[in-house]
Amino acid sequence: MSLSRLDRAEPPDAASAGADRFGGSLTALVTPFADGGRRIDERAFAGLVEWQVAEGTEGLVVAGTTGEAPTLTAGEHDRLLRIAVETAAGRVPVIAGTGTNCTRSSIELTRAARAAGADAALVVTPYYNKPMQEGLYRHFAAIAGSVDLPILLYTVPCRTGVDIAAGTLARLTAIPNIVGIKDSTGDLARPTATARATGVGFLQLSGHDATAAAFNLAGGRGCVSVVSNVAPRLCADLQRACRDGDFRAAAAIQARLAPLLSALERETNPGPIKLALSLLRPDVSPDLRLPLVAPSSGTAAAVAEALASVLGWMPGASGLEPEPTSRAA
Repeated sequence: MSLSRLDRAEPPDAASAGADRFGGSLTALVTPFADGGRRIDERAFAGLVEWQVAEGTEGLVVAGTTGEAPTLTAGEHDRLLRIAVETAAGRVPVIAGTGTNCTRSSIELTRAARAAGADAALVVTPYYNKPMQEGLYRHFAAIAGSVDLPILLYTVPCRTGVDIAAGTLARLTAIPNIVGIKDSTGDLARPTATARATGVGFLQLSGHDATAAAFNLAGGRGCVSVVSNVAPRLCADLQRACRDGDFRAAAAIQARLAPLLSALERETNPGPIKLALSLLRPDVSPDLRLPLVAPSSGTAAAVAEALASVLGWMPGASGLEPEPTSRAA
């Protein structure tokens, strides 16, 4: 029987080594709207990007699931990316969500993202049409082959109804610009299995805040986070502690965030996180675009209570000051 890539201990190639710049604490940014959701609030979005960078966030994901990508026009998608790239000004990478359930549309979005200055593209598995593994391979291969841009795969079966099998991942890693994966399954056995299929140099990012620290202990190198929209410094400190090998500190931060994560998971993302962010930063509206609707009063109360207990938020506070540091934890 042939040895796995992990058994062979292959050194990471240049593309994989370069993927390290997409690790650490990345925020899946919300998209602020104005006029009841009729347009993007460009000023609020630029301010959010600036605050995230100042608070230690190491990468920004624009127009992903949390950014309500399915409700954005192509023009809005492009504008968000250009604002993020201009505001970040090279301080952190900007990663564009470009995946759809149409290969041709995904290629167009990915090419547009490169033209807008994005540093990489995050491409989700096609949803609703549920392709077989060969279809998944050809979908991602076509996108990667269409543009000179690093590609991060994205698997979130609870939303898409399809997952990327280990054998398919092994085939995809032969494509030079496919450099990593965002794994939102929450399955802590996955990092080891993925490394055996892809080799240790392939970048693995968690997409599940509740297991972010444990994912790194199992071989991950970062998290594309929802909660970091409101707690960027804590999330950056968690990832830094993991890199330093201080998993006791990382676990303490994870435990501190737990009540907030629980509140945010009561209803479909990004409703609760947009509400939370609007409480911390009143310049960011909680407005959503249909078919998403505002969280229930019970969830709103739970979110407010969690913000108070975890971040020290008080009603009427502007929230523009950083949350209390975790460095002494």
